[in-house]
Amino acid sequence: MAYVAVLSPQAILASDAIAVTFAQRAMSYGAFVMPILVAIAAFGGLSVHIMTSSRMCFVGARNGHMPEILSHINVNRFTPMPSLVFLCALSLLYLFISDVYVLITYSSIVESFFIMLSVSAVLYFRYTRPDIHRPIRVPLWVPTVFVIICAFLLIVPCYVAPYEVGMGVALTLAGIPVYYIGVAWKNKPKAFTDALAQVTQFCQKMFMTAKEEDDVDG
Repeated sequence: MAYVAVLSPQAILASDAIAVTFAQRAMSYGAFVMPILVAIAAFGGLSVHIMTSSRMCFVGARNGHMPEILSHINVNRFTPMPSLVFLCALSLLYLFISDVYVLITYSSIVESFFIMLSVSAVLYFRYTRPDIHRPIRVPLWVPTVFVIICAFLLIVPCYVAPYEVGMGVALTLAGIPVYYIGVAWKNKPKAFTDALAQVTQFCQKMFMTAKEEDDVDG
């Protein structure tokens, strides 16, 4: 709202860094603070993303939905190092996409869809199971507004960038055969399991990792 109040639509589209352009117009001599604040916000957001995403891969692997090596932790630092390295490798692959806006569309359409499904479950269970115990309760308008916003983020790109949306959907659907081969298929050939075990052992030695010990009640 602040950007639109200060800058014209043409200025927003022409700007390479909207926050900096806004600061130059609105803050005058204090504009130098804006790049610093943006850098701090980006660093904080990246740190949170690294912490949460690596744990998601870690838990997924622990439940058998991803390769076993991703469920290992470093024996010295007790961090899911294989998951962190895996996400780092994916991030480096993303750098090959020269147009950052295409990359944002690829990721945002899929992320918005699955977040919308997750939050929709709150509304679904509030309607179908209204009497179950809920340690945390929120007003219904909160998830409702959130679902509407996610739906908006899904519908608008379909009109503005249908090709990018299609590619994002195709990349997501490509995970279905991987799931059936890696997770649903239980009786895998011995040669395949032996090769996977060798890769796991190699990564264990490289990253000094071990499988997490289960908690045992005394």
